[in-house]
Amino acid sequence: MRRVLLHASWVIALLMSAAVLAAWFVGGALLAPHPANITGLPADLAVETVTVPVRGAPPLRGWWVEGTAGQPAVLLLHGIRADRRAMLGRARLLHRHGYSVLLVDLQAHGESRGDAITLGARESRGVVAARDWMKQRVPGRRLAVIGVSLGGASVVLAPRSGGFDAVVLEAVYSNARQAVRNRIAMRLGDGMAELLAPLLTMQTRWRIGVSVDDLSPLDRIRDLDAPLLIVAGGRDRHTLPAESRALFERARAPKEFWLLPDAAHVDFLAHSGAGYEQRVVGFLDRSLSVSPSRGAGQPVPSGRD
Repeated sequence: MRRVLLHASWVIALLMSAAVLAAWFVGGALLAPHPANITGLPADLAVETVTVPVRGAPPLRGWWVEGTAGQPAVLLLHGIRADRRAMLGRARLLHRHGYSVLLVDLQAHGESRGDAITLGARESRGVVAARDWMKQRVPGRRLAVIGVSLGGASVVLAPRSGGFDAVVLEAVYSNARQAVRNRIAMRLGDGMAELLAPLLTMQTRWRIGVSVDDLSPLDRIRDLDAPLLIVAGGRDRHTLPAESRALFERARAPKEFWLLPDAAHVDFLAHSGAGYEQRVVGFLDRSLSVSPSRGAGQPVPSGRD
């Protein structure tokens, strides 16, 4: 009996060690940089390639598109493992409405250097740098930001999150613990998510020097001091609708909430083009005091698609 118990103990110890080792390698893969060589420029936009300096970090690479003289400018921030090209559809839409746009590769994405994806911790420095770059490029103009997933989290987690005159957050996670758990549950089920998520989230301190508890947009969203629109997918399993609603409830007014009932964790513009134009561009027009004649109509303050 003692021999059986001893063997069982060894088996359990080996399984636990294997799980920890596997979690370590998975954690490294999740945070690995996602570089891309971006060649060519979109032919339908007058794009200027720019470099945005970031204090204490590598610069961001991006594109600037000038809009109608004197009209507001919008910073566009892509999601995880993407780059500025993912925001081209929004850039085209906003440019048609007269807005200038800045599209950047977040650190460790696209052509912006970085040794790790940090779930918004270091990326947030780039948000501040891009905002300040826009203030210098178009002084006196009103500024907005649209952040998708990681891009939106980086806005909320920024050390100086103010300075924008309107903010749009799309499918932004409520906290990193929940984000990791959601992704495991999608693939392996809730039971494995409860077991494995702690093994992954405990690594953030060692790998990127930030506690997972500091990666919580839900705890920081009240720092935003501008009109806010939160966009959520009703079938999103990466960022659950309840997380988006919790962010909305915690945020300051004025604020609006738009739920797309049939959308998963997808490009909301591609999913609902006309609706996106009405809701998002309409929100920006009103929040930035842009003439409604250039806008896409008046969105209702909150609700469903």
